[in-house]
Amino acid sequence: MIGRPSHFPERLALLPNSEATGFLTEGLLTGREDVPSIRLNQVTEPLPHGDRRGELLPVRDLAEDAMAYCRNRGLKTTQADAWLAPRLHAVLRLTRREAADTGFWNYLALGVAPDYTVWRHLSEPKDGKVAKVTAERFRGQYHKQVFARLWWAAELFRDGSDYEPVVTACGNQDILNTALRMSVINHRPTAQAIVRLVAKGVIATGREVNALVGAVNASAATLMYDVIAPDAERESRPLLDWIAEAESARQVSRSALPVGPQEEPAPESSVGTLVDYFSDLFADAPVRGRDESEDREGD
Repeated sequence: MIGRPSHFPERLALLPNSEATGFLTEGLLTGREDVPSIRLNQVTEPLPHGDRRGELLPVRDLAEDAMAYCRNRGLKTTQADAWLAPRLHAVLRLTRREAADTGFWNYLALGVAPDYTVWRHLSEPKDGKVAKVTAERFRGQYHKQVFARLWWAAELFRDGSDYEPVVTACGNQDILNTALRMSVINHRPTAQAIVRLVAKGVIATGREVNALVGAVNASAATLMYDVIAPDAERESRPLLDWIAEAESARQVSRSALPVGPQEEPAPESSVGTLVDYFSDLFADAPVRGRDESEDREGD
């Protein structure tokens, strides 16, 4: 079974897509072979910055602690997402421009924590087929790649410095699998309203999440959410200050949630407006199985 890489340099790096493809062997994807880490690190490119954010071991330690968190509590591997996402975001302290570089995420998945990637995303064997991780978990789009999806979820669902909404969002796989890829989630009051409906229990099942997100996305084609629920104007300074503080920041806590950039949260009035509006949308949205259960209750 795949294990911890045998070689770690001091710093993170970039692994171009063209190079990453060559390491996605059948042995790796089935968890039977280790990544040849020395050879992999010979084809990487250095990060464009030389500050503490590029240190490798804090990220590696976080991946190991995420696995231990689930194993020690008897949790499913999917439950690592809610624990890891805010902490990964706080450790890396990236700008969105930096996070858009797929080479960075390729390196985290293949050079830093391939064992985590296999542990988290190895499928259950079905119909006699061997359990396997899809290649897109190592080298894939931002809403599929093992670490990119968590970083972007934390970035889009945090409410200013508060990561609590991220825990709610990442605790629901349907939000990660469906909502994360929709551009409407870039509107912060929309993201916060969806998370709040989940936190309140108004939206509970996967089918309900998918129905709500589908209705919200469809409605966005005719109704401009940023008009009826405007967001606060965001400034770059809090993020830049937070990034600069990485030089003296302490280790991210494993027990308490970290604190993000001191940005102004989404306006409460705007979030409240969309909570009410989305509640009405959901009431009329088709949810597979809901009509049948209501019919049975009426018999």
